Amino acid sequence: MYTPRQLDRTRQLAYTHTGITLSANKDVMIANRLDKLKRSLNHDDVDAILTSIERGENIEIFVSALTTNKTNFFRESFHFDDLKERVVKQSITNGEGLKIYCSAASTGEEPYSILMTIESAKEEYDAPMLNYSLIATDIDNEVLNHAAHGIYEWSKSEDDFPHWIRPSNYFKRKQHPSRDGDYLIKIKEPLRRKVVFDTMNLMSQTYPFKAAEFDVVFCRNVLIYFNTLDQNTILKKLFRTLKIGGTLYIGHSESVLDLIPFVERYGQNIFIKTKEFS
Repeated sequence: MYTPRQLDRTRQLAYTHTGITLSANKDVMIANRLDKLKRSLNHDDVDAILTSIERGENIEIFVSALTTNKTNFFRESFHFDDLKERVVKQSITNGEGLKIYCSAASTGEEPYSILMTIESAKEEYDAPMLNYSLIATDIDNEVLNHAAHGIYEWSKSEDDFPHWIRPSNYFKRKQHPSRDGDYLIKIKEPLRRKVVFDTMNLMSQTYPFKAAEFDVVFCRNVLIYFNTLDQNTILKKLFRTLKIGGTLYIGHSESVLDLIPFVERYGQNIFIKTKEFS
C-alpha cells in the first residue's frame, strides 16, 4: 500500500517527465506501476526511488514503468483500409511519394502495420516504384528497442491481420521455445529497414520536423493520457507538420478539439487538413 503523498509525488513526476496526467481514479494503476518500478530497480524503498528521480536519476526506467504500451497489429483496422484504398492509391495516381509520421510507436506493431499496408497496396496497384518513408517515435527507449528488433510472440488462435495482408510476405516464423502451439514472428529485414525509430516526447516545446513535412500523421490512442489543454497543444504542433490535404488519424475515443475548423472529417476519426491555423 502506498501513501497519498507517494502517489501524488508519482503523479507530479509522471507529468514532469512525460506530460501524462494521472487522475485520482488512477491510484490502483499508479500502485501497479510503482511495483514495476521497484522490481526494475531492485529496490523496495519507494520514497528513496522517487527522491532519486526528483534528482534526475533513473528517468528512463521511471518513464518505461509509468507509460502504457498496449497495442497490436492493425488495431482499429479501418484506418489501414483508408490508408491503402485512398491515401496510397491517390499517391500512386498522382505520381507522388509519401512521408508518414507515427507519433506513438510503442513496441512497433503500429508502424509495421503501416508498412505492410503500403507494401500490400504497392502490389495490389502494381506500383513497385512508389517512394515512401516512415518515422516512428516514442518516449520510452525500452519499447523502441523492442520495436527495432521486430520480434513478437504469436498464437495460432490470433487473427489480427486484415484479409488483404499475407503475413508470410513480411514475417519469418519459428516455434516458440517455451510455449506449445505458439511461435515467434520476426519482421523481415527489408521491411524493418523502411522505418526510422527515434525517441521523442510529445510534450517537447518543439518537434524536430519541418512545417508541412508529412502526408500522413498517426496519433492514435495516446492523446487520452494527456489533459485537454495539453492535447490541444500536441495536436497543433503535429498539425503544423502535416501538409494541406494530408491525413491525420487519431484514436477512437479522441477528438481534434480546436482543429475542427481546419479539417474535413473523412471517416471514423480520419481528418484531412484543409487549411493552416493562424
